[in-house]
Amino acid sequence: MPLAIRETPMRALAWHGKEDIRCDEVSDPEILHERDAIVKVTSCAICGSDLHLFHNFIPAMLPGDIVGHEMMGEVVEVGRGTAGKLRKGERIVVPFTIFCGDCEQCRRGNFSVCERSNRNAALAEKAFGHATAGLFGYTHLTGGYPGGQAEYVRVPLADTTHIKVPDALTDEQALFLGDILPTGWQAAKQCEIEPSDTVAVWGCGPVGQMAIRSAMLQGARRVVAIDEIPERLGMAEACGAVAVDFSQESVAERLAELTDGKGPEKCIDAVGMENHVGLDQPDTLLDRAKQMTMLQTDRGHVLREMIRVCRPAGILSIPGVYGGLMDKVPIGLVMNKGLTIRAAQTHVTRWTDELLKIIEDGLLDPSFVITHTAPLEDGPEMYRTFRDKSDGCIKVVLKP
Repeated sequence: MPLAIRETPMRALAWHGKEDIRCDEVSDPEILHERDAIVKVTSCAICGSDLHLFHNFIPAMLPGDIVGHEMMGEVVEVGRGTAGKLRKGERIVVPFTIFCGDCEQCRRGNFSVCERSNRNAALAEKAFGHATAGLFGYTHLTGGYPGGQAEYVRVPLADTTHIKVPDALTDEQALFLGDILPTGWQAAKQCEIEPSDTVAVWGCGPVGQMAIRSAMLQGARRVVAIDEIPERLGMAEACGAVAVDFSQESVAERLAELTDGKGPEKCIDAVGMENHVGLDQPDTLLDRAKQMTMLQTDRGHVLREMIRVCRPAGILSIPGVYGGLMDKVPIGLVMNKGLTIRAAQTHVTRWTDELLKIIEDGLLDPSFVITHTAPLEDGPEMYRTFRDKSDGCIKVVLKP
């Protein structure tokens, strides 16, 4: 049914402040520019990055902002500028990064730093020094675009910002092409993995799980998965990773044991700004205190630990989201050990063709990570389940 004659208001999950996500009735999206499209969302997901908004650690959110940046569905309306690129009725995944395809960064494949898609570029420049790309369902620093945890979503620059889904793939197989699968894949690519490498991955949430499997597919000799949640560690072990429970043993000592005292060549931070806080790790308590008193925005235990344990001349890859400032980063160790640090929001469609082939060839079925499926109206409750990691929750898919 065309949006213009729908009889019921659209439902969407909206941010209303700290730990306050609501399923609201909102206005239907409309075509605003000729390169827009409207997509009827058939599946969307809750991401770890959404929890940063839920906990109010990301600035420049406004009450009523529609959240969510992992979504896919059916194209129901198109602007005239999408002619030949996108048609009504096509199934697409919507990447979380909005990109023009024409600017210098897009031509280089650096889609997450598109120079044209952030409609609040001046605000972003004040925060980051330069504007990054527009993102769906996130802070107004990245454009304030309504997200996809909704029945419908407007896709700006839709002639480029889409991934067409082969008919043979289910929603569950294709959905994560929009974020966590290419994020994990890029995290591993940034490591320049060699056949003799041990790759250590901190954080076995959804992105960590994709990074673990990506590192294996890219040829790592050994992958070590670091977390404390049994379900997450079990999921990592199921594909052949060595599990390390940081609540039960020293990460540094275990990594030294596994690598004959040399340390892993490559380290991946799939945790980001909300590192675990525990009495057995005093620096995490200091980080949390500084975060609560606005002396810093991010907690840095994982990054510090990676810097310390990584083998000299190794690579640190950071797909985990950081928002701003962090204290006590041992930059002297980075310099003296000759470490390389690579970080980025994911250049999603740089990897799409490669990842689609991997899925179609049966080398990886991304749906393995889904533990909970629920209707959209249960979204606020599922945010809490995801946050608390209760009921064995690792990844939530919502069905509008």
